[in-house]
Amino acid sequence: MIKIKEAVIVEGKYDKIKVSGLIDAPIIETNGFRIFKDREKAALLKTLAQSRGIIILTDSDSAGFVIRSHIKGIVGSGRILNAYVPEILGKEKRKSQLSKEKLLGVEGVEDSYIINALKNCGATFINKESDKPQKQITKIDLYNAGLTGRENSAEMRQRLLNKLNLPKYITANALLEILNCLISPDELQDVVSSL
Repeated sequence: MIKIKEAVIVEGKYDKIKVSGLIDAPIIETNGFRIFKDREKAALLKTLAQSRGIIILTDSDSAGFVIRSHIKGIVGSGRILNAYVPEILGKEKRKSQLSKEKLLGVEGVEDSYIINALKNCGATFINKESDKPQKQITKIDLYNAGLTGRENSAEMRQRLLNKLNLPKYITANALLEILNCLISPDELQDVVSSL
């Protein structure tokens, strides 16, 4: 498995499943065209682009390019890389018929095409052996910080989400994943103490 610094943005859950089997990085779904109305996800993408950078990996059809363009518009000045899978005629195994444009999406292309797309776009590959393992925020850290399992945890989480400009409807598990993309355990303590 290849570790990448940037968060990878894909269109749907099957793309996420495919890519998560190849790389170790946060993978965020746009849920297709729902990204156009999802302000909270837009705020999350903007935060990720500014903190660690994002790689947009959408299908090579017209819908994929519309979504890619929209993401560029909402992210603004953050670090954006564009990874492109080749236009290959075909049908995904799980589908009964060809797509409108008769092209394979991210979920349908061979693994090597995705890895090459990531290499070609300038993704930051991290060598796990030479890179010092970073301490991750755990569920216990969230509990100790009063963000879960306590009487006022929901209120504390909302204050933290507001402070970090993150969507307000994030579950505790999703919060854990996002926080590990953005801050260290020590930074979490600093942010919580300032609430």
